[in-house]
Order: sequence, then C-alpha cells, then structure tokens
Amino acid sequence: MYTSAHQDYGKFSGEGYHPGPMKQPYAPPYASAAGMPVQPSATATAPWSTGLCHCFDDPANCLVTCVCPCITFGQISEIVNKGTTSCAASGALYGVLLGLTGLPSLYSCFYRSRMRGQYDLEEAPCVDCLVHVFCEPCALCQEYRELRNRGFDMGIGWQANMERQSRGVTMPPFHAGMTRYR
Repeated sequence: MYTSAHQDYGKFSGEGYHPGPMKQPYAPPYASAAGMPVQPSATATAPWSTGLCHCFDDPANCLVTCVCPCITFGQISEIVNKGTTSCAASGALYGVLLGLTGLPSLYSCFYRSRMRGQYDLEEAPCVDCLVHVFCEPCALCQEYRELRNRGFDMGIGWQANMERQSRGVTMPPFHAGMTRYR
C-alpha cells in the first residue's frame, strides 16, 4: 500500500494518520411542511407582519406619518428603547434633524435595525438605511404596524403597555400566517 519512500521516514512520519475530509458537525434534520428533512438555517428570520407598501392598512397612522413623521417615530423609538427614552424626546430629536438636515432617516434607520434584532425580522426588501432613505414614511408605517401587531398599544407608551401586561390585559400575540375568516 505504501511506497518505500513512505517507509523510510519511520514511525514519526504520520504514516498511519490520514484525517480524511473535514466533516460538518451532525445536526438533526427538521421536517418541512411536506415531510422532507430540512436543515435549520443559522440566519433564519421571520417576515414582517405587513409589507413595506401597505401603509393604507392603517390610514390614520399613514396620515399622521405623512403630516408629522416625528410623532410616529417617537412612538416607535419609545417601544424599541423599552421606555429608556420618551416618545417626546425621540420625536423632538427627529424633528430637529428633519428641520436642520432634512435627513432624519440616517437616525431612524438605526431603530429599524434594532427592532429587527429584537424580533428577529428579515432585512427586507433591502438594507435598513436604504429603506429609510428612499421610503421613510413607508418604513415608519411598517414599523408602527409591526409593533401594533405584536400587541403594543402605540398611543399609550412603553410604561402603560407594561402595566397593562402585568394586569393581564394584553392583546393576543401576532402569528405570521394566521388569518381570521368570517
């Protein structure tokens, strides 16, 4: 099996050692809806509960966001920050950036990224900053609807939502793909 050149090196040549190809660690397969095994993805993310351009699903919020986006942004940031900054403070900073630079999207895109991280949402339809730079009102409306669909009452802020939750007055959690038939 080995040539004489291999035999000349003696027992320290690693003659009998052959690691073979590197193998990936074993991960048990998961069954898909069709019963076929599927490997889980390390970067699996959930889809957004509504699309980016579904602003008219909530016409009142769409109107508020178009007229004064600092209100919608303030509500989103208070929930995403878990009450560490108030709606008024975040909204005011957004308004100042809007007035001085015209580019509050460079600030608000970080909240979209943070929210995606908290709820394991996909980065769609493109990178967060591009969504906010080119579709700021739509992005804010989508984030607002996502938090609302996850059970937050956006008009009362973080603290009141936590008090409602502790009293047991909560909305049922949102589950993607579930629909109500009448």
